[in-house]
Amino acid sequence: MEDLSAGSPRQTAGEESSSAGSQQPHVRLQRRVAAVSSPALSAARLTLPGVMDAEGRVDESRLRMHIFKNGGVCPSERGLVWRFLFGMYPCGSTALERSLLQEQMVVRYRVMRRKWQQFLPSAVRMHLNGTDAELVAAVRFFDQRQAQQQTQDQSEEVRDRLAFLELQAQILFERVTFDQEELREATRIIDKDVPRTNRDLCYYQGEGSGNLLVLRDILITYAAFHPEVSYAQGMNDLCSRFLEVLDSEVDTFWSFSCYMEKFSKDFRADGLHRKIELEAALLKELDPQLYAHLVTDNMESFTFCHRWLLLGFQREFEHSDALRLFEILSCDHLELISQQVDRARYQERLAQKHSTEDNTESKQKTINTDFTFELFICAAILLDNRESLLLCRDDVQLIQFTSSLQGKMDLNSTLKKAEHHLYNYCKRCAWDYMNGHCRAHKSKEEDFLYQLRSLLVLK
Repeated sequence: MEDLSAGSPRQTAGEESSSAGSQQPHVRLQRRVAAVSSPALSAARLTLPGVMDAEGRVDESRLRMHIFKNGGVCPSERGLVWRFLFGMYPCGSTALERSLLQEQMVVRYRVMRRKWQQFLPSAVRMHLNGTDAELVAAVRFFDQRQAQQQTQDQSEEVRDRLAFLELQAQILFERVTFDQEELREATRIIDKDVPRTNRDLCYYQGEGSGNLLVLRDILITYAAFHPEVSYAQGMNDLCSRFLEVLDSEVDTFWSFSCYMEKFSKDFRADGLHRKIELEAALLKELDPQLYAHLVTDNMESFTFCHRWLLLGFQREFEHSDALRLFEILSCDHLELISQQVDRARYQERLAQKHSTEDNTESKQKTINTDFTFELFICAAILLDNRESLLLCRDDVQLIQFTSSLQGKMDLNSTLKKAEHHLYNYCKRCAWDYMNGHCRAHKSKEEDFLYQLRSLLVLK
């Protein structure tokens, strides 16, 4: 087993390269309001080895593996990487194609924002609390940014192209209608949540306080054009993470929208309930005693993990580490669901080698592909604090426990423990699988190693 563990991800994601995160500055001396868009980045190149070809196409598999193996990416390349990682830029696009795509995204976003502002003029301006001096100042910085954008010079060719794109966008969104009461309610909640965004960050201080209003416009535009999702509490913190890294209003909107296509269900009660149920099921596999304690009558199961899973542990780790963890989780390199093809291919080979005379299928314990890596991160935190959790007797004590962890956990240690739990879970399931299919086969050990390697796609 030594050769397998040496190649396992247990020694990759948790190890921080010299550029991965410990050196990341999240405090800047001067912070201004985010640009509306960042067109220059469409032609920018990634220096990650073997990830981008000469025309600017990105090898998505190599990108995701690089993020995982290096415990994140260099802060200087994080903004560009996220534009590919979260789907704003298609990985197969060339630099030329992205420059045209960028223009289209800018125009479409402006048309969308203008449409809801015309529909609900009373929501164009945030209703300010006069006692919040920073928010009052934010309006001035935000308006200055808007004025600067309007004075940019453009060639006649560019103006003609943008005019065509605007006409195209107007036709595209012409039939979109809004529910006034729903949009008004979403705006009301957004106006309560945006001022509560983490304003300890330099990004929202000084002139950067105008970024709170940029964040507000992004969230209202998203809610207006995604009424099936609208806005839910917590989205401000999630979107803020994109805005800080991408530092662009348009790019943040489209990247956040792509992310929400996959995870919007987590902001619905049924989606989050499902994720909490999965966390409980995983802990039951890993530590039945701790699981049994947390489902007693005095405690509402695993609802205390709600914020962790909803926001990707945003407040549990130091800020720069939380950004690293978010991109590690988002690279999907360890998601068991992504290994289904490899397992299916191996199982087909195995069936051909060991088919029984009566062709009956033995009952087997299979890996639960719904156990995503974030659930193993959560489980690692719970198991690492096992003794404290066993002392908790009610929900109040559980909430106090989770609050005590904010900003105090070590990411590299947590990653290693999570990967260790995942490795052992897969190993146990692989043994169960082999016991069910290869009882009579003399080289079961060899088949087990192949199966485990296939499960983790160890290179």
